[in-house]
Amino acid sequence: MSVPQTPGEERLKRLAEPEQEVASGTRTLVVGPYLNRRRGAADPDAASENPRPFESRLDEAVGLALAIDLDVVQSFVATLAALRPATYLGKGKVEEIAGLVAAESIRLVVMDCALSPVQQRNLEKAWGAKVIDRTGLILEIFGRRARTREGRLQVELAHLSYQKSRLVRSWTHLERQRGGFGFLGGPGETQIEADRRLIQERMTRIERDLETVTRTRALHRTSRRRVPYPIVALVGYTNAGKSTLFNRLTTAQVMAENMLFATLDPTSRAIVLPHGERAILSDTVGFISDLPTMLVAAFRATLEDVIEADVLLHVRDVSHGETNAQAADVRGVLRDLDIDPDDPGRIIEVWNKADLLAPDEEAALAERAARMRPEERPAVVSALTGRGVSELLQRIEDRVARGRPVFSLELDPADGQGVNWLYEEAEILSREDRDDAIAFRVRIAAEKEPRLLQRFPAANRSAAG
Repeated sequence: MSVPQTPGEERLKRLAEPEQEVASGTRTLVVGPYLNRRRGAADPDAASENPRPFESRLDEAVGLALAIDLDVVQSFVATLAALRPATYLGKGKVEEIAGLVAAESIRLVVMDCALSPVQQRNLEKAWGAKVIDRTGLILEIFGRRARTREGRLQVELAHLSYQKSRLVRSWTHLERQRGGFGFLGGPGETQIEADRRLIQERMTRIERDLETVTRTRALHRTSRRRVPYPIVALVGYTNAGKSTLFNRLTTAQVMAENMLFATLDPTSRAIVLPHGERAILSDTVGFISDLPTMLVAAFRATLEDVIEADVLLHVRDVSHGETNAQAADVRGVLRDLDIDPDDPGRIIEVWNKADLLAPDEEAALAERAARMRPEERPAVVSALTGRGVSELLQRIEDRVARGRPVFSLELDPADGQGVNWLYEEAEILSREDRDDAIAFRVRIAAEKEPRLLQRFPAANRSAAG
């Protein structure tokens, strides 16, 4: 039997889900209200504008709307000479869109910009339809995609922070006062103050819960370090193919399904590298241009695997016309996380979706990659077909193993336990079976070197792998 909610809990639930009326199939208009960059360079608004072509930005906004199954009836760019404090758009454009909303029975207008609470309210009144901005749309997507407890808490925290900023004295019911305390009562508490208090109390509880979840994740990472498995994290722009590559790399290793940490959380799996080394592969949320600041802060804990990863795979969709701009956005987020995006010792660029290129484009791409320095050379792959994935795994192994000691040793063919230990704890670079001995050349993590020498004192160290 469900526990009945108090009026305060019911109201908080409504406040925590400000976009709950955004449903699949809703007739939607997507508007790209972008400042005309042909204005003077001294204009501060022009300097802060996204440099991408307007059509590309609008296509991305439509893609975001389609990601939550909205029925996008129409989309268009609205070029602005200046931003209007009351409605963001000029009066003529507001009236034009009002006519379109009425004619097409539009129930939702997505504005690909950041609206103030006043602007959002005024546009809803003018158009008679629900209006959400880019931040609200991204929050809605994240809310639907969140699966782990931490993810759901992070989304709710960001949602509440967003909604709290939108509690303004705009509707009469928000100005009603409740009875005060004490003999005479006093002026009491307005509805808006009560809502802010409810939201703040819930945010405080979520922050406490997140501290507990973060400590649990830290324990998991400590356990990994004790094993230890290197951590490889996928990063990249949204829709670059990270999840497809993640599935390709993990399902190709059948034994990974039954290995330690295989079900640590929905976005981490164990993989086996070419010479038997085990690693933890972590997927991450896709990056995007103009990511709301509140989401960068809220999801920092989710990106801790990225911060602590031994190797980062920067996955790029090389078939996309804006691949260079997308890569720049990802590098910007990495810098926000105090990660050097140009560190060749830690980051491998993965040029994905090569199968979508024309033959001459693919040849030019391969030639361009070949001209780059070996340590900066990208891995050209197709996560969909699997082409280039084995070479990528080798690149990951080379990066993880850089500087690790390599040993040569011989074992008696009857020493089954010793042979098993090597296969479990080291990477077997070569094996030669002779009549009187088995000759191994192995590479091992530096922290395991004392254990190897204790078990096999005759092992000879050679050049690093």
